[in-house]
Amino acid sequence: MYVYNQVDQQLVDQRVEQFRDQTSRYLEGRLDEEVYKQLRLRNGLYVQRHAPMLRVAVPYGVLNAQQMRSLASIARTYDRGYVHVTTRQNVQFNWPRLNEVPEILRELAAVQMHAIQTSGNCIRNVTSDPLAGVALDEIEDPRIWCELIRQWSTLHPEFSFLPRKFKFAVTGSREDRVALQVHDIGLQLIRNELGETGFKVTVGGGLGRTPVVGKIVNPFLSRYDLISYLEAILRVYNLYGRRDKLYKARIKILVNAIGIDQFRDQVDSEWQHIRESDLKLNPLLIQQVADSFLAHEYKTLSKEDESLKRQLDTNPVFSTWYRQNTRNHKIAGYRIVYLSLKDHSMAPGDISESQLDAIADLADQYSFSEIRITYTQNLILAQVEQSELYQLWKALHKQKLATPNIATVNDIICCPGFDFCALANATSIDVSEDIMRRFDKLDHLHGIGDLRINISGCMNACGHHHVGHIGLLGVDKKGEDWYQITLGGSASNHTALGKVLGPAVAKAHVGQAVEDIIHAYVQLREQGESFLQTLNRIGRNPIKEKVYAGTY
Repeated sequence: MYVYNQVDQQLVDQRVEQFRDQTSRYLEGRLDEEVYKQLRLRNGLYVQRHAPMLRVAVPYGVLNAQQMRSLASIARTYDRGYVHVTTRQNVQFNWPRLNEVPEILRELAAVQMHAIQTSGNCIRNVTSDPLAGVALDEIEDPRIWCELIRQWSTLHPEFSFLPRKFKFAVTGSREDRVALQVHDIGLQLIRNELGETGFKVTVGGGLGRTPVVGKIVNPFLSRYDLISYLEAILRVYNLYGRRDKLYKARIKILVNAIGIDQFRDQVDSEWQHIRESDLKLNPLLIQQVADSFLAHEYKTLSKEDESLKRQLDTNPVFSTWYRQNTRNHKIAGYRIVYLSLKDHSMAPGDISESQLDAIADLADQYSFSEIRITYTQNLILAQVEQSELYQLWKALHKQKLATPNIATVNDIICCPGFDFCALANATSIDVSEDIMRRFDKLDHLHGIGDLRINISGCMNACGHHHVGHIGLLGVDKKGEDWYQITLGGSASNHTALGKVLGPAVAKAHVGQAVEDIIHAYVQLREQGESFLQTLNRIGRNPIKEKVYAGTY
């Protein structure tokens, strides 16, 4: 992973002291509320329903063990003993005291972390494939390009006050594991007919009140032109994006208003002025960044491991976990291991301070001291020798991190909802718990197959309900929680937005409604069909009839 140089460290350290002074002046009444709001947002600090919330950047979702231990220490000392991981591969502290936030930022800076640009109308944390560098279907490691974007965009003077927040996603794989097409800009590494590596660029994706799937603005962009082309897109957006209405300010609104062809023409016109400028990437700079992501010193191992085979044959519980929570690695003798953060004892995406410390120790022991955060609010140890999987599984089981539910009904994406968020209309966490309890039996859970449920507590869609196979949106009806149900969404290569199934369902009945949907699917599917395949074949009406046959 990338390691700060002297300039990086100095910048982050100075930013901490700057914010310490700003916070001190605000608490002493010497800094206006609105002025301080803009300053705190640019340091990742929100004011939520019960307490401030600090969002910490995890560039492209990669942490080392030392950073994980720092998060654990901060959670113990300044919070309530846990952190929350998000769909943007960030982590959040939900209970810090305002006067202690500068000290938290100081401790983060000591391990090369910060909260800069995790909020506000600026370029946010760049997300990427959590299997970067180890995936079988990877063309090139996307983290190199994420880091180049991070260096270009951090504290960019021209883009610090955009019309609205701006989000990038980058992948180097054929399979989309980062919801590429629902970002303001999505970058997918591809090869052209000459074998050259470049980017397919999509623009104008996003969820929230106006969900939109991104459109291709450039089918093949040379790698050397990446930063100059992104600069051109941001300049066009900064100039023409609406600033008069909050909900009309995202780039997706601009692209839809003028059309992708006109938007492309405007970008190309701007690009011509800067394409051959200092923004053009040179091979030396690319290689310098690439050297930060050199492959680990893998052992030469056989593809098959006899001890693993015996353990799989004799221990069905371990075998189930192996099948559900591990994936193939590009290096023979290694596996990718998912750590499930969807155990019933915690809200989806939450990790306790003791688990954070334990994961750091396990990363040191089994995975080159590296931890990844996924789009689906889980963690990954990406470099585990097959012969050590059994011992790792036992250790994860003790920490309640080995629930074999990755990519199942119970692997729910869920925002904090009304329990924490000042913007939410309805709760999310207790709804996810109700659904998870209904599918406790593993045979039933695994028999259903890959079925994604996403829950959002409001139209801001932090739970990405629009792209869940089953999406739940919390709405307020005269002070009561109700939930709009959508079906058919997808955040994969064939991104799709779910369509509303029918009338909203009261909170007391939403768990049963979801159960009815899944039972209808199981009854109506043909052999080998996924939920989306069945839905595409039969349409929504047969499921709708079964769901609304009773009275909710």
